Amino acid sequence: MVLAALCSTIMNVVIRRAAEELHPFEVTFFRCLFSLIIMVPWIARAGFGALRTSKAWFYTLRAGVSLVSMLAWFYGITLVPLATATALNFTAPLFATAGAALILHEVVRLRRWAAVAIGFAGVLVILRPGMTMLDPSLLLILLSAATGGMSAVTVKFLARSEPAIAIVSYMVIYLTPLSLLPALLVWRWPSLESLAWLAALGALGTVAHVAVARAYSIADASACAPFEFLRMPFVAILAYLVFGEVTDLWTWIGAAVIGGSSIYVAHREAQLARRGAGLTSRRPAASE
Repeated sequence: MVLAALCSTIMNVVIRRAAEELHPFEVTFFRCLFSLIIMVPWIARAGFGALRTSKAWFYTLRAGVSLVSMLAWFYGITLVPLATATALNFTAPLFATAGAALILHEVVRLRRWAAVAIGFAGVLVILRPGMTMLDPSLLLILLSAATGGMSAVTVKFLARSEPAIAIVSYMVIYLTPLSLLPALLVWRWPSLESLAWLAALGALGTVAHVAVARAYSIADASACAPFEFLRMPFVAILAYLVFGEVTDLWTWIGAAVIGGSSIYVAHREAQLARRGAGLTSRRPAASE
C-alpha cells in the first residue's frame, strides 16, 4: 500500500507534465495503452488460463466506472492544486459505503453513517462554501472520487476469488479501447518526450494497481486503509518541489477529517465482517 501510494503520487506529477502538450483524455488513453503493453509479458507468462473468469460482466462494470473516474481525475488535476485534489479524493471510501447502502441495500448502521457524514463535513472544510468562490473544477474531483469508490468496491469483491494478474489485466484490456473513444475527439500526435512521460505513467499505474490488488488479497481492508493516506504528505512535498504549490491549513484539516472518517469506516466494516464470519462458523449444521 505504501508503494501504491508513492506510485500514485508520482503519477499525478507525470499526468500534469504530459497534459502540457496533450489533452488529458489522450493522456488517459496512453496510460491505459502502455499499461496493457507492460502487462502483455505477464499475461503470456501466466497463460491465458489465468484469465478465465465467470465474472466478465463484473469486469465490464468496473471498466465503465473506472473510465469515468480516470477521465474526471486526469482532467481535474490539471485545474486543481494536487494536494486539494488528493484530499477530496479521500472521500472515495465514503461514497463506496453510501452507495452500498443506497444501491445495493447493504445494512449500514448509525456509526458508519455518522462517520460518512463527518467525512463529507471535511469536504466542506476544504471547499469553504460562502467563504471562498467555489471552483467548479473541484466537482470533477468529487465525480472521480464517487466513481472511484464504486470501482474500489469491485476490486474488493473480485480480490476474494480472482488473482491479482486477472484483476489488473482485464482493467487495461477493457479500458484501452474504451479510453480511445474520447481521446479521438481531441487527438494530437505526441512528441518523443511526451511518449516517454506516457510510458512512465503506464508503468507507474501498473505497479500501483498490482500493489493495491495484492494488498487487498492478503490483508484486511481496515489494515490497508490507513496507508492510503500517505498520499497526502507525498503529494504535498512533490507539488511544492515541482509546481511550487503550497498546501493551506484548511486542506490539511479537511484531509484529516476525511481520512479519519474513511479509516473508521474501513475498521468498522472489518469488525462486522469478522463478527459475521464468526457467527457463520458457529451456526449449527442443517442436520443438527
